[in-house]
Amino acid sequence: MNANQTLKTNHSVNADHSSKSNSSSNAAHTLKAPYALTAELTHRCPLHCAYCSNPLELQKRENELGTADWLRVLDEAAELGVAHVHFTGGEPLLRQDLEQLVRRARELGLFVNMITSGVGLTRERVRRLAEAGVDSMQLSVQASDGELSDRIAGIKSHELKRRAAEWIKAEGIPLQANAVLHRHNLHQVEEIIDLCVSWGAERLELANVQYYGWAFANREYLLPSLEQLQAAEAAYMRSKARLGGVIELIWIVPDYYAEYPKPCMGGWASISFTVTPDGRALPCTAAAGIETLRFDSVKERSLGWIWQESEAFTAFRGEDWMPEPCRSCDRRHQDFGGCRCQAYLLTGDARNADPVCALSPDHWRLADFVASRGASARSRAAGGENDPAITAEGDRDPPVARMRGY
Repeated sequence: MNANQTLKTNHSVNADHSSKSNSSSNAAHTLKAPYALTAELTHRCPLHCAYCSNPLELQKRENELGTADWLRVLDEAAELGVAHVHFTGGEPLLRQDLEQLVRRARELGLFVNMITSGVGLTRERVRRLAEAGVDSMQLSVQASDGELSDRIAGIKSHELKRRAAEWIKAEGIPLQANAVLHRHNLHQVEEIIDLCVSWGAERLELANVQYYGWAFANREYLLPSLEQLQAAEAAYMRSKARLGGVIELIWIVPDYYAEYPKPCMGGWASISFTVTPDGRALPCTAAAGIETLRFDSVKERSLGWIWQESEAFTAFRGEDWMPEPCRSCDRRHQDFGGCRCQAYLLTGDARNADPVCALSPDHWRLADFVASRGASARSRAAGGENDPAITAEGDRDPPVARMRGY
């Protein structure tokens, strides 16, 4: 792949959904309060999607933070200035204290969003969550039809999601949806959009897969061809024009085919942070994969200290850490050198320019991979083999399947 074989659009958004920037140097950096906390309550999950971004080393139930710890985290987050909390996992419904955590967050004045597969949700549980004060719920969507959806998820779950959407809407909770797009479901973009409209979703993120965690391990299985992506993006644009204001549609760019990298969370540790099931605080959800950084635990340090002083959170703030070509690039205020996690995964050094960037000296690493695997996806798609149920035998299932919950 060369630099002009890319998706060039002006309507797409990057994976962090942020347009905020920080152009100051480390020394002059003015640190603001974080806007959002992603609270990963558990790694346990009834699904085992090949694109899961959770780490390969999943935390067991006995290692999870207890209720008292999470209540303290919420208190400290509010004190720090956090406005928005996402309860996620794994599957947050597997935490029996979920309603208690939602209630505390609302008492603290936080906007509460819950991200769920819908599996295990009951009408009564939705009612209790509504009473606790949940502000919105986001439901994951694997495909537009039950057969493909259940295959991608690893269990029969499509009908459960439909019922979950019905109950969420019945309780008056705003419904959002998220569909991770990859080689095996890109051909269903319009159908996925129409499905979410029928469910009453107010917002749908069409998230081209980001290759971290299990998704990175399975990237050969997941990577689509450029032609597949272009067709899917055209379908997205048609639906956006057709549906008008019926549903908010968000297209998250497929950065393996981009000319420039996505911004690093609007600047490393500048807007939001994550707390993992075992209590480690991360500058972003994928940062645990950077083995050269030490991530402090909320069991040992306050959120305020971690946000302001910790080694991991200060490592890539500002610009002083940047090597060339980032240091002198006029895009450094826009993309911050790209994704630190991706730089580490692809080069072994989180300080390097993100290899997605056509200017990176390591761009060839990604270009060679995309050229070979994209061609493979293209040849399969040409034969009508979009559905993993009908692909070549060696591509029927991901090589590394995400384990279900413990």
